[in-house]
Amino acid sequence: MHDDILNYAKRLKLSWIPQHYQEVEAQSQQEFLLKLVEAEVTQREEKKLNQLLKQSTLPTVNGETFIWNDIQLPSGMTKDFLLQGDFLEHKTNLIFYGGVGTGKTFLSTLIGLTIIRTQAKKVKFYTVASLVNALLEANNNGNLGKLMKQLSKLDLLILDELGYIPLHKQGGELLFQVISMCYETRSIIITTNLQFGQWNHVFGDQILTEAVVDRLIHHSHLLIFNGESHRYKQSILNSK
Repeated sequence: MHDDILNYAKRLKLSWIPQHYQEVEAQSQQEFLLKLVEAEVTQREEKKLNQLLKQSTLPTVNGETFIWNDIQLPSGMTKDFLLQGDFLEHKTNLIFYGGVGTGKTFLSTLIGLTIIRTQAKKVKFYTVASLVNALLEANNNGNLGKLMKQLSKLDLLILDELGYIPLHKQGGELLFQVISMCYETRSIIITTNLQFGQWNHVFGDQILTEAVVDRLIHHSHLLIFNGESHRYKQSILNSK
């Protein structure tokens, strides 16, 4: 009989029930069945969550507490608006602008983690350089369509460190394709240390830069990170 249970469970794509049903204690058949299906659903949800977290490639935050004091939020915006992912509903973009080490990556990561854990949304984190490299490699291997299809299924794309490395012409054009694809269909968070007027240093082409900025800022909120480098302040404290 146990073999029959395993066989039917496999056909029904059940994973928890066939391995643990003998452990379930209940006062009635109805309670037994309820506990079985509850456990199966819980296991599936946990598996899905872990898969989403793994696929997101978000940096590890190690339980650190984010400090909001030095961030200039747009008028009317709240922390909950960011952390609960309310901006996703309207396919709005977030632009995080500020110096190195001021918490831009940390906050984008925190938002991504919270959205995955509370809403099971599909989130993907890239540095701009790593995404461009992936796009160039996929294009050279004839797999660009496959990568673009994967990106099209995301709810939130996080692009970190725009401005740290100038892009070659083809890389900039491929990144523009991604941004155009996301336009009004999904949200992007971009972290940058450059003002919009300086983005030409990244893309190397004024027309392309204007096209990128135009699509990003049409539906977007700008958050300004005014503080000093957290890493620098921490190193000073540790040296005392």
